[in-house]
Amino acid sequence: MRDFADLFTALDSTTSTKAKTEALAGYLSAAASADRLWCVALLSGRRPKRTVTATRLREWAAERAGLPLWLFEESYSVVGDLAETIGLVLPPASKYDDRPLSDWIKTIQALQTQDDTTKKPAILTAWDTLDGSERFVFNKLLTGGFRVGVSQKLMTRALALATAQDEAALAHRLMGGWTPDTTTWEALIEAPDPQADLSRPYPFQLAYGLEHPPQELGPPQDWLVEHKWDGIRAQLIRRGGQMFIWSRGEELMTDRFPDLAPVLDHVPDGTVIDGELLAWDFAADQPLPFAALQKRIGRKTVPKTVLRDAPVVLRAYDVLEFEGADLRENTLRHRRKHLNFINTLPSDIPLRLSRGLEGTWEDHAATRAAARDAQAEGLMIKRLDAPYVGGRHKGDWWKWKLDPLTVDAVMIYAQAGHGRRANLYTDYTFACWKGNELVPFTKAYSGLTDAEFRDITKWVRKNTLERFGPVRRVPPELVFEIAFEGIQASSRHKSGLALRFPRMARWRRDKPAAEANTHADLLEMLDQYG
Repeated sequence: MRDFADLFTALDSTTSTKAKTEALAGYLSAAASADRLWCVALLSGRRPKRTVTATRLREWAAERAGLPLWLFEESYSVVGDLAETIGLVLPPASKYDDRPLSDWIKTIQALQTQDDTTKKPAILTAWDTLDGSERFVFNKLLTGGFRVGVSQKLMTRALALATAQDEAALAHRLMGGWTPDTTTWEALIEAPDPQADLSRPYPFQLAYGLEHPPQELGPPQDWLVEHKWDGIRAQLIRRGGQMFIWSRGEELMTDRFPDLAPVLDHVPDGTVIDGELLAWDFAADQPLPFAALQKRIGRKTVPKTVLRDAPVVLRAYDVLEFEGADLRENTLRHRRKHLNFINTLPSDIPLRLSRGLEGTWEDHAATRAAARDAQAEGLMIKRLDAPYVGGRHKGDWWKWKLDPLTVDAVMIYAQAGHGRRANLYTDYTFACWKGNELVPFTKAYSGLTDAEFRDITKWVRKNTLERFGPVRRVPPELVFEIAFEGIQASSRHKSGLALRFPRMARWRRDKPAAEANTHADLLEMLDQYG
């Protein structure tokens, strides 16, 4: 556990990609197989589920530290991170347990099915045998909140250095629904693996935002220009007579989209299609707003009414494997030819080809400007002579998104951030005017500079009106321009509205709170863009 905690500290204390890669490769070269497997799992989001509630951890930590709960809560609001707060207030460990990472995770998993009378002594014992960064990591694993700033690409690169294997092959191995409970290091990384897992997707290729006029890309004929669809990125896999649907977040979603089952009979075996899942109006043969699709997100089972009101199609824009042949090294122009069969399918089959757009860059600019009318977010621009490369590869794929929608809102609550922002108030609740009342309608925590966050933190500390745990109510004086990608009705919020991907575009120091946008302004946006 100490070696993994040291690795966590090394990864968390630097922004250098080279330093992170070397530290991770060193650990993966030296650690035991079970610990290496859990390291890769944790860094790719496969962490244990929450074992105990944050409330119980606060109570037990305050008791062990000999602190009244209110004083622990005050400390927590200053530190901003529960795992770190517990590590700071507890007395030093009285003994040391040199068990490896994998053993500690087995202990955590065994406690998940126990009641609090069993969990409490086990956790107190663990706190008394771990110290420093080990205790911090243990607490993060307990709460299911373990995260560290390592990208999938960086981890794959480090793994390639540690094992002397091909990086692309390793990236493919790490995709899919494996966990350390269902495989071993040898089976996942070292054993020969010729399509061992029929359901395994390929690493998704990602795009960079277009930072310059598209004319600088050269002739538009060298590029595939298509709508950037507003749905869920997915791979449809048809192998061994079965069909699998994977999200970009490596979540197997097949059971959530039973209406895609007819596709199985129309796609050749050994085929992997990359595309976008969209809620679909079959009568008009066009996408429905994202809000319709959102009714299905997060559901393990989909009611018949939702299947009826928000059926889906997969809008295909690439094919990575066809009839068992890996096409990723071929050009996009070549790969797209294998998708022509989609145009011959009956109209009731939920598979559509994302069509390329013809014209000059000026024509494409006009199409982009009207993208919201097509239920799209803008345009995608893809080099026709480029291969399919997992991750981000600058120069081949560009996203030319619409400018975001914006609204001016009043900050009414502030909360401390996490990690390096734990001592700053960075998470804000915003409200709009409804008559003479301010109605909260969104939260945001990104978009400002560190200097602006420091200035706002000073203001919050001087002007706090009420405290609700880590949350501070503040006077309705500061106005911010909130940028967002979409707006929809929501019964979960008092305002009846919800924003997609809200962030702070700027601090409107020039604008008084009385001039912020109104609830009626937002309803007008909902009518226009919802």
